[in-house]
Amino acid sequence: MDDPIERAKLFYEQMAFAGDNSGLAIAERELDGVEAALALARGRVMHGRFLETQREDPHELALFERAAELFRALGDGRGEGEALLWVGIFHQFIRHDNAAAVPALERSRQLVEPTGDGLMLSYVLRHLGIAEHAGGRLDTARHLLEESTRLRREAGMPAGVAANLVGLAYIALAQGRHDEAAAIVAEAGDLAAASGAHSIARQVDEVNVARASATHSLTASAPASAASRSASSSSAAASPGPPSAVK
Repeated sequence: MDDPIERAKLFYEQMAFAGDNSGLAIAERELDGVEAALALARGRVMHGRFLETQREDPHELALFERAAELFRALGDGRGEGEALLWVGIFHQFIRHDNAAAVPALERSRQLVEPTGDGLMLSYVLRHLGIAEHAGGRLDTARHLLEESTRLRREAGMPAGVAANLVGLAYIALAQGRHDEAAAIVAEAGDLAAASGAHSIARQVDEVNVARASATHSLTASAPASAASRSASSSSAAASPGPPSAVK
């Protein structure tokens, strides 16, 4: 019998009718696992509702924190890491609070890396990269997003690759790598279209607008000296920022 609900019923009956309490601890542990998985799943659904309505559900964070607590008690590092990832996403994406998000994301990384779950790790690295980008640490943000992208390519997740490429295109613009940004965003657009990732396609359109604006600013300024060109390039590319969508 694999269903933990039915097993819990059986263990109860063993206690009630035979005085055998040996299964109660097993039932409690298995039900904690069910509760943890359910809390995580329900929290994700609430996050989906936020994406639909842009209204925060006050129960979402509590569900992710409860899942993390239960997985931790069970010694399930991967489960705890996934729950903490969502704690971090909640703070970053809904509350716009990277100071609260990063500790959860860093702990998630510590827990997920040893499991070999590359796809899960790609999410953690993506959101750490978003935090670094928001903090102006562009080289670190680029490294994290590139590693996340590599893992997503290996996992066969083209929509996720496209989402990361949008962020990498913004970083390239901010660093004055305009030709590279054009190539990155072109690939992002192709992948988004091929995978039916319509929300990512809209982000591609937005980064193309930012790229066109930065290119126009550089062309219009036409500075006379190499030093002026460098300063103008940095200034013109400084404004584009990363999308913080959960992808």
